[in-house]
Amino acid sequence: MRFDELKEKASGLPMAPGVYIMRDKTNEVIYVGKAKKLRNRVSQYFQDTANHSPKTKMMVSKIDHFDVVIAASEFEALVLESSLIKRYMPKYNILLKDDKGYPYVRLDMKEAYPRITMVGKIANDGAAYYGPFGSRGVTQDLLDAIRLMLKLPDCNKSFPQDIGKDRPCLNYHMAQCDGWCQKDKEDRQEYLSRIEQARQLLQGNFKHVSSQIKTQMLEASDNLNFELAASLRDRLKAVEALGCKQLVTAGKLADTDVIGFYQNESKACFTVLHFSGGDLLDKEYEILSAVDDTESAVASLMTQFYLNRRYAPKIILLPFILEDGVLLEQLLEKEFDRRPHLRVPQRGDNVRLVELACLNAQEEVARITSKEERTKSSLKLLGSMLNLPTPKRIEAFDISNISGTDIVGSMVVFIDGKPKKSDYKRFAIRDLQEQNDYASMYQVITRRFTNLLEGGKGFTEQPDLLLIDGGITHANTALNAINELGLSIPIFGMVKDDRHRTRALVTPEGLEIGIDTQQSVFSLIGNIQEEAHRFAIGYHRHLRSKRLRYSELDGIAGVGAKRKQDLLKQFRSITGIKNATLDELLHILPQNVAINVYDHFHRPEGE
Repeated sequence: MRFDELKEKASGLPMAPGVYIMRDKTNEVIYVGKAKKLRNRVSQYFQDTANHSPKTKMMVSKIDHFDVVIAASEFEALVLESSLIKRYMPKYNILLKDDKGYPYVRLDMKEAYPRITMVGKIANDGAAYYGPFGSRGVTQDLLDAIRLMLKLPDCNKSFPQDIGKDRPCLNYHMAQCDGWCQKDKEDRQEYLSRIEQARQLLQGNFKHVSSQIKTQMLEASDNLNFELAASLRDRLKAVEALGCKQLVTAGKLADTDVIGFYQNESKACFTVLHFSGGDLLDKEYEILSAVDDTESAVASLMTQFYLNRRYAPKIILLPFILEDGVLLEQLLEKEFDRRPHLRVPQRGDNVRLVELACLNAQEEVARITSKEERTKSSLKLLGSMLNLPTPKRIEAFDISNISGTDIVGSMVVFIDGKPKKSDYKRFAIRDLQEQNDYASMYQVITRRFTNLLEGGKGFTEQPDLLLIDGGITHANTALNAINELGLSIPIFGMVKDDRHRTRALVTPEGLEIGIDTQQSVFSLIGNIQEEAHRFAIGYHRHLRSKRLRYSELDGIAGVGAKRKQDLLKQFRSITGIKNATLDELLHILPQNVAINVYDHFHRPEGE
């Protein structure tokens, strides 16, 4: 179907709630959405396409035809949308990758040697199932803790068939298992006793298990079996510690979930922190591509998250109000027979919990985002702060001298935020006998861009942004040089703080743009400023060293540039030449020149 036909079909849709299903040429579902008013929502895809995000533009370009389902209410549309997304997993919908839900703990007491295991869902097989207790990580930690405190096996052996067949494994030697693979069948009763304690723990009966172990410990002590008593004492401590942590609350999950969300230019993270009784139990998160509409994305992710896990807490704290929040509450109530309360806290500890969840999301995005993506994001932010398109080529200039001697200028180049050292340029300032940073900067800018206009080798690329080391006057000086050449390039001065770090950028008109509150931009500009300064200082030191190296040989009759090089090559330094004997000098210089050099450094003081 052609684009104008899609647009016409959308304009004829009813102003009613419902679901729309976008399909490509192969009839594959590529997007499912819901709408309060189908005509308005679907028409938006085929109008003002220039304002669409790249992802939406791509999706619209793939649409061959679409279907709609009219719903009786917005709530019905939400339920249908959730069902269709789970059914089709459309390419352009925001999808949770992990849809396994919360696991359960399985225990079949009819087995000869029952085992506690983690399973994805409940089966009708006569076994007992406990949970859910949280994510797979939390559940596994719980099972490991119970196995360790009760010294139960964690191997793949089958009992009683494998008893006595092989040597005990490493867990036995590490005192993490009582070696049931080596015990007699008469010890099965003790094994079943510990499995019963595990069952009680899974039901949350910590006090009952503690009391039972305490009784066994006292009996062992009365019978002078102190080794067993010590082992039971350690088990008692482990049970009490597990109970204090409240990892198991009679099969209940967290009573409060806190939602966090963060995104940069390329990545986003949806985070859920699970709390019980004020204690943080677990964190779950999902990394995805950056989204166009944060509110819609969070609503969709929450819907999938709780429906997949088949559980919702009493309270869900959010960083912002969801337009469909009430509908989401109704949907979860329909699924779980109790209605969670969605809240956006305004003050107190709950605000800090939401901030913590968002900080966790930010940390995950920072961890997964590559250095290149972070640089790209910083450049985009810089362009936005300067009211410019994202700069690709940035050139920075600096002047270096000491007391007006060996004045030099440097030009460093950054492409896409990375230094391009092959484009760096150095300028020895001409015709200036005293220190004048403004005149020096004017000369450097004029020479650099005159070369641009004349097609000078290595100067043919025009920058998107000029950064000048210094304040408003330096920026004005550069602007004057640019204007006189008939060019138009954005120019900003780099204003430093008392620690010589660029704290702000300033326009030639004197408008300051602070960057020290934007860490990524602050670091980027700081790196550029330091590189320009380093390159200028390096060239200045090179010229100064060269001048000082040759200065003491100036004026010696017969010693020109070539013989200076020969002397320094042979004797390494001026000190080496001073300490050379006449015979040593005669090896590389004519007799009269060697005598002149020797006499120059050995004449009596004051002569």
